[in-house]
Amino acid sequence: MIWPLPLFIGVRYTRARRRNGFVSFISASSMLGIAVGVMALITVLSVMNGFEKELRERILGMVSHATVQGGADGLEDWQSLLPTLDERPAVIGAAPFVNGEVMLTRGSAVTGALVRGIDPEREPAVSRIANNLVSGQLSDLTDGAYQIILGSRLADELGVGRGDAVNLITPEVRVSAAGILPRLRRFEVAGTFEVDMAQYDSSLALIHLADAQRLQRLGDAVTGIRLEFDDLMTAPKRVRTIAGELPGRYRVSDWTMQHRNFFRAVAMEKTVMFIILMLIVGVAAFNIVSTLVMAVQDKRSDIAILRTLGARPATVMGIFIIQGSLLGIVGTLIGTGAGVALALNVETIVPAIEQLFNVQFLSGDIYLISDLPSDLRAGDVWRISLSAIGLSLLATLYPAWRAARTAPAEALRHE
Repeated sequence: MIWPLPLFIGVRYTRARRRNGFVSFISASSMLGIAVGVMALITVLSVMNGFEKELRERILGMVSHATVQGGADGLEDWQSLLPTLDERPAVIGAAPFVNGEVMLTRGSAVTGALVRGIDPEREPAVSRIANNLVSGQLSDLTDGAYQIILGSRLADELGVGRGDAVNLITPEVRVSAAGILPRLRRFEVAGTFEVDMAQYDSSLALIHLADAQRLQRLGDAVTGIRLEFDDLMTAPKRVRTIAGELPGRYRVSDWTMQHRNFFRAVAMEKTVMFIILMLIVGVAAFNIVSTLVMAVQDKRSDIAILRTLGARPATVMGIFIIQGSLLGIVGTLIGTGAGVALALNVETIVPAIEQLFNVQFLSGDIYLISDLPSDLRAGDVWRISLSAIGLSLLATLYPAWRAARTAPAEALRHE
């Protein structure tokens, strides 16, 4: 015999046709439950990884990796500071910006918006907005031309397109002979952009930096300077270095500080989801206990004969550990294969289901992302698979231990 005795008999018991059909049903359901749980875990974690990746890329495509800002009056020495920051190691782009909250009107349509003044030449180095333009170009924003680029949903809400005019109203007021009047300026729509995030598509407008300075009455100052690093994960370390070396008092922040709570919530959701879905695998794995308990009862005479022939309790225990573990391993392999296949094709399957049943799972008006991304990671697959096999192995210990304690004389008394 080439195989060890416990392995040979354990595999034989697993492959043999059972006399008790209920035991076979419990075995099949345990294996199926493990497979479904593993498949669900791999798919759900892959989708959540995809959400995190897409949100990080889209958010950072708009807010940059880090910002250097001044006080309440803005950053006044930005022109001398900009070359210093641009030449630092790991910095691949630096650009000034001016932020302000305004009202946009067109006829009877009125909506609030965040207006951002940018330098069209430097902006592509710190954001991906130029790659998401539906119409127009950043170069259309010129000093004194009062051109504006709107988010696609913002433009739809106002009912405007390229070449139309919108009124921009700032929260500051001016006093005249007619009384207190809001400051208003007419802008021409130079284009629209769409980044597939409602937060920006429905509320962000871009104008030239000099036009924004005049609107905000900042003079030569700006709100701050945006920075882009060669590796976004090093941004916290780089920012601390910059903050310690810059002369004067500046407010320096990075993307992890600006969106810390959001990404922490995503990470917590992934952990909680892993635990909840692993409980499904655990329930299926511990069904193996029922399978083995009934199998031990069914094989009492076989156990007694093996013990009479000289088999040790450890040998008997190994037989049923192998039998139960095989159920868990086969279920895990089936679930892993199905989960990987589903995770790799979820971006194709979900749109097909939406089109077939005429439904939309993720509405763009409610969720930050309207499609269902997936990012399959080998580390998650290994972690889930090994956890499922570990739970299956754990579930076999008690029934196998009870089998090893079977007394031969007692088992053969009624045979």
